[in-house]
Amino acid sequence: MTVTVPSAEPIAPGPDRPPVDPERWPDVARLPRASALRTAVARRVVERALARLPLRIRNGPASGGVPHPATDGAGPPTLTLHDPAAFHRRIGADGLIGFGESYMAGEWDSDDLVGVLTVLATHVDDLVPGPMRRLRGAWAHRRPDRDRNTLDGARDNIQRHYDLSNDLFALFLDPSLTYSSAVFDTLPATADVFPAAQHRKIDRLLDLAGVGPGTRLLEIGTGWGELAVRAASRGADVLTVTLSEEQRELALRRIADAGVSERVTVELRDYRQVEGRFDAVVSVEMIEAVGAEYWPAYFTALRRLLAPGGAVALQCITMPHERMLDTARTHTWISKYVFPGGLIPSPEAIAGESAAAGLTLTHDTGFGDHYAETLRLWRERFVAESEAVGALGFDRVFRRMWELYLAYSEAGFRSHYLDVRQLRLVADGRDPEARR
Repeated sequence: MTVTVPSAEPIAPGPDRPPVDPERWPDVARLPRASALRTAVARRVVERALARLPLRIRNGPASGGVPHPATDGAGPPTLTLHDPAAFHRRIGADGLIGFGESYMAGEWDSDDLVGVLTVLATHVDDLVPGPMRRLRGAWAHRRPDRDRNTLDGARDNIQRHYDLSNDLFALFLDPSLTYSSAVFDTLPATADVFPAAQHRKIDRLLDLAGVGPGTRLLEIGTGWGELAVRAASRGADVLTVTLSEEQRELALRRIADAGVSERVTVELRDYRQVEGRFDAVVSVEMIEAVGAEYWPAYFTALRRLLAPGGAVALQCITMPHERMLDTARTHTWISKYVFPGGLIPSPEAIAGESAAAGLTLTHDTGFGDHYAETLRLWRERFVAESEAVGALGFDRVFRRMWELYLAYSEAGFRSHYLDVRQLRLVADGRDPEARR
């Protein structure tokens, strides 16, 4: 039997789906190539999986179905398909990448996006029948070589996310411009306590690393400078390194405004190129951008840069080990559109790589529920500032992409698929120059 594979074709815009810029979003603007058989199989698998979950599935007006009344928040969340044919074709061709691109294209929506994604994350191991999981390679894509975190590749990958626009991040982050999980005093949290919660997180890391007057501190991953400012305010001498030109520019201004420029040096430098020894090394949610291939280099650098008697304090997002191994093998929607080259490690991977580099774990605290609240506050503000985001030049597809990214991440923590941890590492006495 001969199966015809349709060529990629442009999407016909619907009443709520304006045209998509094909130059900026080529894989969103056009439906992927997929055989009728493959699409039919995807539809059957998806429909059967969703039917078993605590979700409402409905067809919206754009699909020709009868619209259902809006829900009042009671009962399970609703996933509305505006274009079921396109939705299933994308999933049949590209799996979860297609699921995300379908949302970017406006082919599906939800009255509770985080709720839908939390249900999916909670039941992720049950979505695909066991025998079909062995066919993962039929739709999962390999990570492109261009995303490898070589010295040049790492800079490109960081700039593709963090150099989008300082003004964009300022629209949804709290006034401290801290782009990592806060530690709240109580949950649920409110926006007014956000800066204090971010400072609580930073202070706990600085305490773990023993940062005080005269400490020589290395920070790997500057962000917009808030940790460096608080460390310098303790009397530490700080070298902080980043690969983001936009972040460095704003961090320098914020450090100067805080009056601590004489204590802080901000360099545009890869962690592998840093020289010297430091009493403390701090790195906040940086390992997720390193990539599994370079985790040995990352932990070896931490050990090499640590002075005798010093300590490393890390804040890391983690996922279960088997899921990490599955993710590492494939190109995901997050790696394609949000964090190229990145991979969230497992606790086992961190323990193994740090031990191999000559580091001993002495403290480990998790607080994933706090990250869920952090992401909720970011997402709510991002959505509220949609017009301002558009005024910066970010189109509707980008805004839907970013909302999905924030909601997807929040759901990961609410379902406990993801966690975030603060770790303290010390040298185990071995020669830091020894090879693995």
